[in-house]
Amino acid sequence: MSGSDNPYNASLGGQMSASVNLGAAPQSASYIKDTSTATFPRDVIEESRHQPVLVDFWAPWCGPCKQLTPVLEKVVNEGGGRVKLVKMNIDDHPSIAGQLGIQSIPAVIAFVNGRPADGFMGAVPESQVREFIDRLAGPARGEDDDAAQIASILEEAAALLASDDINGAAELFGAVLQADPENAKALAGMAECMIAAGQTDRAREALADLPDTLAQDAGILAVVKKLDQIDEARKLGDPAALERALAINPDDHEARISLAKILNVQGKRDDAAEHLLTVMRRDRTFDDDGARRQLLQFFDVWGFKDPATVTARRKLSSILFS
Repeated sequence: MSGSDNPYNASLGGQMSASVNLGAAPQSASYIKDTSTATFPRDVIEESRHQPVLVDFWAPWCGPCKQLTPVLEKVVNEGGGRVKLVKMNIDDHPSIAGQLGIQSIPAVIAFVNGRPADGFMGAVPESQVREFIDRLAGPARGEDDDAAQIASILEEAAALLASDDINGAAELFGAVLQADPENAKALAGMAECMIAAGQTDRAREALADLPDTLAQDAGILAVVKKLDQIDEARKLGDPAALERALAINPDDHEARISLAKILNVQGKRDDAAEHLLTVMRRDRTFDDDGARRQLLQFFDVWGFKDPATVTARRKLSSILFS
């Protein structure tokens, strides 16, 4: 896509004034190792107190893992020790991935100061791996100013969207897409702006027919899942009726899960999570532990660092491991 062909050239409500270009820079070294369940505390928890540690959860049968791992290794080695990469084969060592709620691979979780700090799933492009590492460790010394400018604009756009300045965010996401039409973070951000503006059909159209490398980006997949959740919630009926049903029968788990799905798309994430956690506390066997599976789907869309994810994941752990 050229700038003139770019369907994201215009914001949702005005003209864009921002402009950016692209850039990058390399180094070399080896900062990569394999780990096991026994060595995970030393290789990851303790090591992450010195610099961020990326944990690559993979398996030999996973095709996308074979695409992502060489990209991770290249970017980490070029980073000169800004971050380290630890690889964990989940076929041989499944327990850590299970405790973290990882349901699909490849999955990369970044640990900082002994705790999970960020993460992504899927075989993302090299540019997105670099952005991810830059968020954790800061831009590499000598990195081109244009790449730093893109990262700064994307960060500002995300902040504007979080503060409900939809048009301001769309303008900045669009500016990045003019310079880099295949920037997955900007594509996902623009689609989020469309969703926030009530333009869900336009958002789905914007993410249709993307190249595989973009379609499998974790951020774009999360937006597609969000659109699917919105579509599903529209078919679940009146939330007031579901609340009345629960007032009569608090153990109507099907109604409670349906209400959680509706509250989620209304932006009431804490309430949605609490309903699913309530089902888990009352009956883990309902719908083959369906409340937990639904909550993990919410996490995929909300993001690793969203406050609702952090709070609900803590409560989920207390249920699972109590």
